Amino acid sequence: MEQVRIAVIRVRGDVGLSCHVRQTFKLLRLYKKNYCGVFPSSPCMLGMVQRVKDFVTFGELDKDTFLKLMKMRGRLAGNKPVTEEYLKANAKTDFQKFSDDFANFKAELKDVPGMKQFFRLHPPIGGFERIGIKKTYAEGGALGYRGKEINKLLQRMI
Repeated sequence: MEQVRIAVIRVRGDVGLSCHVRQTFKLLRLYKKNYCGVFPSSPCMLGMVQRVKDFVTFGELDKDTFLKLMKMRGRLAGNKPVTEEYLKANAKTDFQKFSDDFANFKAELKDVPGMKQFFRLHPPIGGFERIGIKKTYAEGGALGYRGKEINKLLQRMI
């Protein structure tokens, strides 16, 4: 299986979660609703995503969406935005090069010192899909695997 990056967006809140699901959300750094994490599609990560699949939506992230996500929603400690100048000074790169390296698994989010490992997003413009946040994407809801369609949802949430 080819290694790709997956974006995982938390759709549902904290009420009524088992302790195992809560712990998995902490490990994925998805602390609240509308938080997004970007992970490699390794068996370990896919196992964690499988455990929280009833509370998140996920799919394959493309390079352009990640670039926009970094520029608009990347944050440093103290809720300061990640800027081109900061990347050049601390990581010796720029947004475009970092995005390419990240997509090709030559760089990670932790390579930028002080950058948070998750992205806080707005609720999607136009709301979630037809049925809501308690049904799977295949049934017409918002949860579970959605493949490349995750990029359209992220564009509406940035």
